[in-house]
Amino acid sequence: MRQWRSKHYRAGPLQKVLPEVTLLVISIASPLLVGVYEGGVLIETHSSDKKTSDILLPLLSGLLDKYNVKEIIYTRSPGSYMAIKLTYIILKTIEIVRGIRVLGCSGFTLNGGKPIKAVGNLYFIKEKETIITKKYEEPVRAVFALPHSIHDLAIDEESTPEYLLPAV
Repeated sequence: MRQWRSKHYRAGPLQKVLPEVTLLVISIASPLLVGVYEGGVLIETHSSDKKTSDILLPLLSGLLDKYNVKEIIYTRSPGSYMAIKLTYIILKTIEIVRGIRVLGCSGFTLNGGKPIKAVGNLYFIKEKETIITKKYEEPVRAVFALPHSIHDLAIDEESTPEYLLPAV
């Protein structure tokens, strides 16, 4: 009998050590942005103009296979409520199934404090520590960016979505 099994079994499978990273997800506006941070420093970026519902899960699945993700930070407010809800549900599921901690941050920390589109010609603005809506006649372009480092990123203690629009 051939000793194929024992020959290959003794060598054992080569185990690949995956880098430990943090993901930062900005899904409150288009394009959707995902940054991969190793040691708090941006090492990889992903951007998509597709709908959050179409792209976020496949994108995160690929990153979860490629890296040892220790935590995921996402923009929990303000912005597209549908995108925030979908992102939260996907990330909360990953947190429960994979044990990866989910944290939240404000969108204002990632766009230089500029107004963020709410609905119609209403925009979220931050006045001191309060977020209110303000009407703008001309569209305001708020560009979101993945920071080079997340060492100084203001993380919210709460990870659940923060809904800020009053009832209409």
